[in-house]
Amino acid sequence: MSGQSLTDRITAAQHSVTGSAVSKTVCKATTHEIMGPKKKHLDYLIQCTNEMNVNIPQLADSLFERTTNSSWVVVFKSLITTHHLMVYGNERFIQYLASRNTLFNLSNFLDKSGLQGYDMSTFIRRYSRYLNEKAVSYRQVAFDFTKVKRGADGVMRTMNTEKLLKTVPIIQNQMDALLDFNVNSNELTNGVINAAFMLLFKDAIRLFAAYNEGIINLLEKYFDMKKNQCKEGLDIYKKFLTRMTRISEFLKVAEQVGIDRGDIPDLSQAPSSLLDALEQHLASLEGKKIKDSTAASRATTLSNAVSSLASTGLSLTKVDEREKQAALEEEQARLKALKEQRLKELAKKPHTSLTTAASPVSTSAGGIMTAPAIDIFSTPSSSNSTSKLPSDLLDLQQPTFHPSVHPMSTASQVASTWGGFDELGGLLKPTVASQNQSLPVAKLPPNKLVSDDLDSSLANLVGNLGIGNGTTKNDVNWSQPGEKKLTGGSNWQPKVAPTTAWNAATMPPQMGSVPVMTQPTLIYSQPVMRPPNPFGPVSGAQIQFM
Repeated sequence: MSGQSLTDRITAAQHSVTGSAVSKTVCKATTHEIMGPKKKHLDYLIQCTNEMNVNIPQLADSLFERTTNSSWVVVFKSLITTHHLMVYGNERFIQYLASRNTLFNLSNFLDKSGLQGYDMSTFIRRYSRYLNEKAVSYRQVAFDFTKVKRGADGVMRTMNTEKLLKTVPIIQNQMDALLDFNVNSNELTNGVINAAFMLLFKDAIRLFAAYNEGIINLLEKYFDMKKNQCKEGLDIYKKFLTRMTRISEFLKVAEQVGIDRGDIPDLSQAPSSLLDALEQHLASLEGKKIKDSTAASRATTLSNAVSSLASTGLSLTKVDEREKQAALEEEQARLKALKEQRLKELAKKPHTSLTTAASPVSTSAGGIMTAPAIDIFSTPSSSNSTSKLPSDLLDLQQPTFHPSVHPMSTASQVASTWGGFDELGGLLKPTVASQNQSLPVAKLPPNKLVSDDLDSSLANLVGNLGIGNGTTKNDVNWSQPGEKKLTGGSNWQPKVAPTTAWNAATMPPQMGSVPVMTQPTLIYSQPVMRPPNPFGPVSGAQIQFM
């Protein structure tokens, strides 16, 4: 069977609908394709174990659920994915697995769909047993033997005697479960079992390195141990020699399937004379007759054995460091490829302008440039006009524009558009500006800020219209007949925005209801009595159109 099955696609679609990206990725990593889990899916799941908002029990349960499948491919790939996360994922993943009472219950698994299913089912049962033992070992010692610090000041070399005698058998049990996988080179016939073998190979090297350092520490303490401790230590060393033979056979299989010779460590066995020296020392503690041996000869034998085992440990360390270096170079190459791909994508994209026709606001040189808006008080200009107002009352909060109205400097400019003023500031005769004529822009002091409130701006402009030769007409009544309201005075303050400074002496009251003129070409002559809206008609007055 090759390619994703219909079941795989349906399952992934179901998780897409429910929004579970983790479960969807687990399904994609454990499809029916006869190949190892894809690296992109494994990398994503590793990243998930490092995210604090990811539910680790849910991730583990998704993997356990996939092991209930009847297909050997799905089950095998589920075990491989779990093993990969135990090795390369965050430690809290293996911590959770170690806290469970049971992990994989696959001791009776059998795929009867074909001959290959029968063969692979055997390795699935062995593989699941090793993963269970790996989790149990972590539960017993609270660390992973394949990740402990090594060397003269490592965990296994600095462990005291009592703890050492309890810890080394745990390593032996895990090593036994690993070597019980017992695969031959001619049985590594597909990508699934090959992926499992590579993970086991890397675990075997690191696990045996910790095992080897534990034995070195044991030998260095052996001749100072008590009788019972020497008996346990001798039994541990004999088992170590047996497992060294088995690990050598395992490494030969790795070499046969094409693993680089430089990635396979050289194992140096301790001299056989060491075993004799250990047995004689235990016999002497038990009161048995032994051959005469001096302390110097025992020290020499022990020194040779420790040197031999230390060279094995050094070889294991070099292989581990080489693997780490290869992984680092692979990651750097991947990042470089991603960077180059990103640069190519950016090069293909057209350079877009900072300003767009759809938006009047654009960024330029760290500032904000606002396109000119329409002045509601200017006359319509022709299409070929070259002079346009840069701002109006609706666009008063530009960072680069500080509008304000200076009564003395703008009176003549307003008069040129609206007609002449008498000595009392009254409107005598309105005029209409030509189509090609536009209002000049007043130079406004930067310390005056005008609010963006249109009604307040109109009120300010009308207040400026009441200025003639510097005096204010006292008999002007802006209110309707019958209304009694204050029309000015030094104590009267208009209600304006708190950030706006107005001249209260020239500000007419009750201008909050002034409507916006939409026909700037229709200008009315001065009425007999001025209403609250100076731009609206008064009952009884004639409207004269100019």
